[in-house]
Amino acid sequence: MRDVIMLVVSLGIILVGAEAFTNSIEWLGQKLKLGAGAVGSLLAAVGTALPETVVPIIAFLGFREGTEGSDIGIGAILGAPFMLSTLAFFITGLAALIFRRSNEPLKLDTKVVQRDLQFFLFVFTIAILASFLGNQNYKTIAAWSLILAYVIYVVLTLRSNRGGHKEEKLASLYMARKADDPKMTAIVLQITMALVAIVFGAHGFVNAVQPIAADLGIPVFVLSLIITPVATELPEKFNSVLWIMRGKDTLAIGNLTGAMVFQSSIIPAIGIALTSWKLDTLALWSAFLAVGSAIIPVFSLRRKGAIHPTGLLMGGVFYLMFILTVLRFPSH
Repeated sequence: MRDVIMLVVSLGIILVGAEAFTNSIEWLGQKLKLGAGAVGSLLAAVGTALPETVVPIIAFLGFREGTEGSDIGIGAILGAPFMLSTLAFFITGLAALIFRRSNEPLKLDTKVVQRDLQFFLFVFTIAILASFLGNQNYKTIAAWSLILAYVIYVVLTLRSNRGGHKEEKLASLYMARKADDPKMTAIVLQITMALVAIVFGAHGFVNAVQPIAADLGIPVFVLSLIITPVATELPEKFNSVLWIMRGKDTLAIGNLTGAMVFQSSIIPAIGIALTSWKLDTLALWSAFLAVGSAIIPVFSLRRKGAIHPTGLLMGGVFYLMFILTVLRFPSH
């Protein structure tokens, strides 16, 4: 019962933090004169990726002997893009259908989203192929390639958003409700406090879920691949749902796709550098499903020039496929 209460309280904290974060990150984007694409794909994506970024680093550095730390870290690294491209897509598509009661195409900056997804497929493929490299020097080259790719991605995203900024009436900053033009210090302070709340809530969620998972006999790798990312990816899911509700589709989808690029480049580079980076069958299967789910909106953008909510719902199918695999082969 105690774990259930902690679970509910943690979810509440994450939701409050996500609401404060979306509010302040929009103001930051307006202050920096950035378009919705850059705000969603860079500012929001990297900010909400902090909780799941910390998990693998702590896992790698916290275990000096044995493979448990490596298993937790690699599971968390692969679990992030897997959750974003499957479950998060599904939730976002479902939110669009519920709040709009139609399957009309999302109102997106299609160039931004398509670039995000293509970069994700590129860097994630490199990260997976690095597992098959026998020489550690080659793996180091792969790690640096991932970092370089992300730098190029950031530059291209910022360039494409030049002139794309539009002044819009935003909801008052929560920490400066009476200010029509809040100061940067207030915006940064609210972002910081929101991120602290998100990290705290995600930590509490994991602590509440882990005992339940342990009682059910779920292996460490599966726990880190499914349970931990469900908690740490909640900020992205909550943020995207909030933005979908407000008709800000580029922010909603860019928040997910931008995080997918970050989680498939910078974080795997750390894993490749700090571990032997050998992925087993289940890890490779999760990566294959993540890629498969991400390809669907890419094809939709190329063929129709748009993404429909029902197309995002397909992410739930890929997520279910992995869960069924785990249930069928629980001895992993």
